[in-house]
Amino acid sequence: MKTQTLFYKNRRKSKIRLSPDDKIYYTIIYIFLVLLLIIVLYPLIYIVSASFSSPYAVSSGQVLLFPVDFSLEGYLAVFKNPDVFTGYRNTIIYTVLGTFINIGITMILAYPLSRKDLPGRQFFMFLFAFTMIFRGGMVPLYMQIKNLHLIDSLWAMVLPGALSVYNMIIARTFIQSSIPDELLEASRIDGCSDTRYFFSILLPLSKALIAVLVLFYAIGHWNSYFNGFLYLNTKDKFPLQIVLKQILIANSIDTNLVVDPEVAAAKQGMAELLKYSLIIVSTVPIMCLYPLVQKYFVKGVMIGSIKG
Repeated sequence: MKTQTLFYKNRRKSKIRLSPDDKIYYTIIYIFLVLLLIIVLYPLIYIVSASFSSPYAVSSGQVLLFPVDFSLEGYLAVFKNPDVFTGYRNTIIYTVLGTFINIGITMILAYPLSRKDLPGRQFFMFLFAFTMIFRGGMVPLYMQIKNLHLIDSLWAMVLPGALSVYNMIIARTFIQSSIPDELLEASRIDGCSDTRYFFSILLPLSKALIAVLVLFYAIGHWNSYFNGFLYLNTKDKFPLQIVLKQILIANSIDTNLVVDPEVAAAKQGMAELLKYSLIIVSTVPIMCLYPLVQKYFVKGVMIGSIKG
């Protein structure tokens, strides 16, 4: 026992020792990773700093890393518009309901397509894969939504694109590679039906996958702009992205039409400040969802992408 303990201690010590070449190699790697982190992180820091700066500091380019002339003027200009809260409410409804529908349809289709005993399995997979390459386009889709009387309704925001074939393939592959067929056979011996197996066994074992798919679908619904622009007519039903765009357009000006240069500079600075404030307002809520599912990313996506 002592010999084995001594062996593991010496083994750990041997791992810590690095040759001069290894030290140079790791130093270069760390420097490269730090530079890469700065390149990725700096734009985010700049946006946050600019959103908390004064309009003049933003328009004159004084903001580099930290806020200059700390100000909440941009956020006050955004939230004084009551439509922002209506947009938040609508977007949350669209995101929650749409994601629930997406997950339900995706898992209900992924499970039977993962079963090797499904008749016509390859044919159905071909049909789904075909839609990833060939689509009818915007005009036929709009006509279909109109014929279904979904224009200017909640369902126009959640039903189009209710299924992502790409995500369904990931889910199908995850089930095939991560949940053994012996589990299904054992459940059948115990008298378990396919429906009960799906809800009581398959879904609990697919929490990692579902968490990742929730994030994928939720981000898509949260950032959805074109569907609302295309299908919605009532102002009270607009999602947050359309409301923020209207605020940005309302505060943008043509400097050639303003005689006073000071007024023109102030309005231009406010328009620039609003861009960064709107980015923060629209992205922070959905970014808060990421830490909750980050730990599932490797397990949920990578395992589901190993085998086809």
